[in-house]
Amino acid sequence: MFAAVATPVRDDGRMDVAVFERVVDFLIGARVHGVCLGGATSEYPQTTVADREAAIDAVRRRLPDGRALLVGIGAPTLREVLRLGDRSFSAGAAAVLLPMPMFFRYAQADLRAYCAEVSRTLHKPCLLYDLPDFTNPLQPETSIAFMRDEEFITGIKDSSGKPENLSAFAGARDDRDWTLLVGHDRLVADGLHAGWDGTVSGVAGFCPELPLAIYNSVARGDGARTTALQALLDELLVQFATLPTPWAVRVGLEVRGFPMGPFPLPVSAERARDVEAFRTWVREWLERVRHA
Repeated sequence: MFAAVATPVRDDGRMDVAVFERVVDFLIGARVHGVCLGGATSEYPQTTVADREAAIDAVRRRLPDGRALLVGIGAPTLREVLRLGDRSFSAGAAAVLLPMPMFFRYAQADLRAYCAEVSRTLHKPCLLYDLPDFTNPLQPETSIAFMRDEEFITGIKDSSGKPENLSAFAGARDDRDWTLLVGHDRLVADGLHAGWDGTVSGVAGFCPELPLAIYNSVARGDGARTTALQALLDELLVQFATLPTPWAVRVGLEVRGFPMGPFPLPVSAERARDVEAFRTWVREWLERVRHA
């Protein structure tokens, strides 16, 4: 169970390294199996490469033996993607997450050429990162072909939220050594039951104890507890829909005592009310998580 790490910022928009280190220590102390940097929860399009490298270095200094590091390396240019990949593996990353390009729309053949170039150049394990709400979507057959044919494409983090992908990828894996990670919190329990290896959880970025409890309950075969815990998680996801997801994670961290800094956009009066309503709601929800 990997916790996706949010990015605290100072008033000037640069990453607040001291708060970032506190957040990482909090997640490690919760006994997550690893942390994930540079994904959607981190708001990576709005974070400079220098700050992302500083985050990688900070985690390298703090991550204890036996905990794994995943790093998302999505960036506007191929040069920056490869730079982040090199820095990640130098820091001991188990693998990098490779999201598809943003903004312009590309054919599946374009995405195949892109992934082949990145993975062959890095020459280390790369997990596809399907994030169709924000980047070019990968078709399941494209992803399966990547994992089957490209030596260094070794798995996928699927954040599509499509339940049908769970069985499709698990069935296509057979006895291949692919790593399958659920990237949507709504499907954590379903993915684990379908034979996926684990999850990279945005919710775990501020409430690691709940996704970790779901993971452990599935491992123990405690179906009743899994169902109850997933229902509690689903309640949160309904509330998440009222805000941009990374903002909700940041508010959750602030409720837990981590100053996350200003949002990346000006906040309207209506949005400020949404934020305060979520802040009030999540305090009560966290109390229920503590007693679950």
